[in-house]
Amino acid sequence: MPDSLLVGKLDPNMLRQLVLNRLGSQDPRVLLGPSIGEDAAVIDFGDRALVVHSDPITGAVENVGWLAVNVCTNDIATRGVRPHWILTVILLPENFTVNQLKHITTQIHEAAKRLGTALVGGHSEVTVGINRPIIITTAIGETVDKKFVRTSGAKVGDSIIMTKGAAIEGTAILAYELSSFLEEKIGKKTIEKAKKFIKMTSVVKDALTAVEAGEVHAMHDATEGGVAGGLQEIAWASNVGIVAHEKKIPVRSETDAICKALGIDPLKTISSGTLLIAAKPESAEKIVAALMREGVRASIIGKVTERAQGIYIIRKNGAKLGLSKPVKEEIWNAIKEPL
Repeated sequence: MPDSLLVGKLDPNMLRQLVLNRLGSQDPRVLLGPSIGEDAAVIDFGDRALVVHSDPITGAVENVGWLAVNVCTNDIATRGVRPHWILTVILLPENFTVNQLKHITTQIHEAAKRLGTALVGGHSEVTVGINRPIIITTAIGETVDKKFVRTSGAKVGDSIIMTKGAAIEGTAILAYELSSFLEEKIGKKTIEKAKKFIKMTSVVKDALTAVEAGEVHAMHDATEGGVAGGLQEIAWASNVGIVAHEKKIPVRSETDAICKALGIDPLKTISSGTLLIAAKPESAEKIVAALMREGVRASIIGKVTERAQGIYIIRKNGAKLGLSKPVKEEIWNAIKEPL
């Protein structure tokens, strides 16, 4: 085991060894607890269940408040549940200004109001030892009759549906954080369009529409590691294989331009706002049609296979992008190197 940890999510093996086997007391009311790929815990409350998830925002500055709400509530929505409440912990670097804090809290307020979600608590402080704001959000929802969707519910033969496009969140973050650098390479007009992707980072409508429309077996928000990482985590959690096709995965022109300028793969770039759905094949077209009626672009990009067939994306040139090993998020180096 290495002495030092790499930036990004913990390696799954390390997560199992050092985190998932140290979970305190067992509680029979925990219907679904922490495991690889699962987005939110589910706790039995009698005639209903509580759905809870926490998430930090560490890679963005300009839209940290907006992302703090949307990224965390997304993981409640992937359970097929509407997020009702949030709590936020706001950690600020020294010399942070009052106006900067006002900017963050305004974003949190507007994002929560747009989702119909109430901010009910949390904590805020100026913290020694950090150089950018960090917000950690806990989101809570509830489901009647304890009905919910798991990441681990994908079944062999399921169709894989994807909403919006690849690298939605990453496109917005990079457009804001590296604006001047990228404008010189691909033009201001493209960057201004890319910044608007920040408004697409919620999957609440995507998830609730999909569950209402057809037989959904699993859902997962394509966060760190992008579409590739999201597919991998569904497969690992469900103990299945997945084959997807790059030519069927939408990559918007702004995303393509930014990723090419920075030399990164949009399929491995953080993509909150992109929902991955494993659904019964007979329901897939109906789900896609329902999403499109709601103004959410959706595509069938692959299928669930037997575990022995592996997890991979077939590239446009016919090569295979194997997903048997943990996918490393590409945004960190993209931000670090130009800065």
